[in-house]
Amino acid sequence: MSVVSNDLRNVAIIGHNGTGKTTLVEQLLFYANVIPRAENVSSGKTVSDYTDEEIAHKISIHASLASLGWEGKTLNIIDTPGTAGFIGETICGFRSCESAVMVVDARDGAQIETIKLWRHLDQRNKPRAVFINKMDRDRADYTQVLENLRETFKANFVPVVIPIGSGKDFRGTINLIEDIAYMVGQDGKEGETEIPSDMKDFEEQYRNDLVENAAEGADDLIEKYFDEGTLSSEDIRRGLREGMEDNRVIPVFCGASEKGIGIISLLNFIKNNFPKPIGKTDWIINEDGSEEEFTITEEGPAAAVVFKTTIDQFSGKLSFLKVLRGVIKGDTELYNPHLNRKERSGKVFRLVGKKLIETDLLAAGDIGVIAKSNIASTNSTLVEGSDTKFQFKPLAFPQPIYSLAISAEDKKSEVKMNEALHKVTEEDLTFLIKYNEETKENVVAGMGELHLNMILDKVREKQKVSIITRLPRVAYRETITKKSGIAEYSHKKQSGGHGQYARVLIEIEPLERGAYYSFTNAIKGGSVSKGYIPGIEKGLHEMMEEGYLAGYPMMDIGITLIDGKEHPVDSSEMAFKLAAKGAMKIAVEKAKPVLLEPIMLLSVYIENDYLGDILSDLSSKRGRVLGQEDMGNLQLVKAQVPQSELLNYAIDLKSMTSGTGSFEMEFDHYEPLSGKLADEVIKTYKDSLVDEE
Repeated sequence: MSVVSNDLRNVAIIGHNGTGKTTLVEQLLFYANVIPRAENVSSGKTVSDYTDEEIAHKISIHASLASLGWEGKTLNIIDTPGTAGFIGETICGFRSCESAVMVVDARDGAQIETIKLWRHLDQRNKPRAVFINKMDRDRADYTQVLENLRETFKANFVPVVIPIGSGKDFRGTINLIEDIAYMVGQDGKEGETEIPSDMKDFEEQYRNDLVENAAEGADDLIEKYFDEGTLSSEDIRRGLREGMEDNRVIPVFCGASEKGIGIISLLNFIKNNFPKPIGKTDWIINEDGSEEEFTITEEGPAAAVVFKTTIDQFSGKLSFLKVLRGVIKGDTELYNPHLNRKERSGKVFRLVGKKLIETDLLAAGDIGVIAKSNIASTNSTLVEGSDTKFQFKPLAFPQPIYSLAISAEDKKSEVKMNEALHKVTEEDLTFLIKYNEETKENVVAGMGELHLNMILDKVREKQKVSIITRLPRVAYRETITKKSGIAEYSHKKQSGGHGQYARVLIEIEPLERGAYYSFTNAIKGGSVSKGYIPGIEKGLHEMMEEGYLAGYPMMDIGITLIDGKEHPVDSSEMAFKLAAKGAMKIAVEKAKPVLLEPIMLLSVYIENDYLGDILSDLSSKRGRVLGQEDMGNLQLVKAQVPQSELLNYAIDLKSMTSGTGSFEMEFDHYEPLSGKLADEVIKTYKDSLVDEE
């Protein structure tokens, strides 16, 4: 069955872990008659949490797509993880959907991941609504959570649905647009009913606020509101729709997903008011590297971006794509401009969890899947016709925050381990594996302890290999702190026949941090032939890479070649390379070399109760606190901290905050390291040289 572009709605379901996102998606599918009953997460049978890891841990790990029909519209729903370690999957949902529903707990309100995800939405200027879930929970408080959201995000939250009761007394909802109540009947689904008499005043107060906010959505509605004192349901919808488009209005819904309450109002609002994909924009990168807006349109040859890849044991490689122009059918020949390769997909599918449903076509704005493609991977651009030179802008993933050095028991196990881990990188672009030349270690990096442990445990189990992990070595740097004065070195070697001879005089000086290297040839009179200069530079580079104090690369050094001497027979490029290395070693010794350590920019999200402990801990880690941001019941602390102090921070923060804290970090700059700490790094290096002998 094919779908018309204007009948599409693409919605990411996002929120802090444990707010009930997956259960909400179950109810949406149940109400749309896609599944016979709505399961809960503890059953291990939900549509969107279907992998072994998700069932075992009872959390969402992957972004899962489920398509459903509702009153003539097709809703592509992406259920996303709410745990910080799997933010890469949530970003897939942001990229592929025009809007989002933020699910919030009716007792806890805005939590740490709520705030971080909200910022992602703001960065993308993405329209959104809020669903206050678990209204049946003890101490659930709709009014208090609404105020908490307003205080935390300073946005215009407009209730569209309000609860009838709360906690054990929660029994239904009131839809303020339609002016009707919904309660669950014998069939397990909501039905319309009269608004209870004891709720009339409460409902009238909220409905007046709704009408006023809707009126501000368009100039003609303001006039109509002043003239008539109210608005029709259709007028309210239009006002909210226009206000939502540019994020002036955040519609608020409520319910209890486990009991199937609050579902119809949400489905109807998505159908009537959430943005259509046609006319929305994406970004392309042209051949010259310039960026340009790209409008989603039905006109023109097909174009799509692959936003996610999975390897399914039965269906093989599945490529999730968003069609941004034209139509993709099974017989459409698709071209990947990056690989300069073409193929026909054979079939295109819609998806409900892990169930593939073959469809005639995917229209502009639609989300679907092609299977076993040899030209598609995450971030691939796929177009119809090979004359296209642009590529869609790749997804922007955050930097990994937790790393481990890994090894296996033997060479054969190491090969199996590396092959399996490299396959993981196809599916998960927030997981990295690389060999660090400086530290001579295989290092894996990800979004947290849980993220890495799940990946490594899966590889251990499937490949039957033992993986040994340890904290990685820090990639320090070396530099100098003063001018060296002239350093001279002559390389002489005579062993019968042609010998080797070269003499080099250099002077080095510190450069500003981040400049890395400069070379100036100040020789006058041609005492060294131009043909030997590349050999000299090669020797200088090699010495900088090898380091002087502890085997770490040197940086931020300016080198001036003062003079030199060559022999008409015995000189060579190799001789000048060795002479330059010798001169460089002497110069560095005279220029007071020091170690540089990497400093990270750290952002820590914590509840207020833990602020004192966090600030004290950062101080003990040689951190410099740059500032704090008050977010109601949460705090954002920003600091600069040496990387060596943060190798275990994912575990430290979890321990200090009872698992509620969250952090992000990125490299900021290098700073000199001296004293006892520097001595320990140098000693470790020298001890390792002895061990290798």
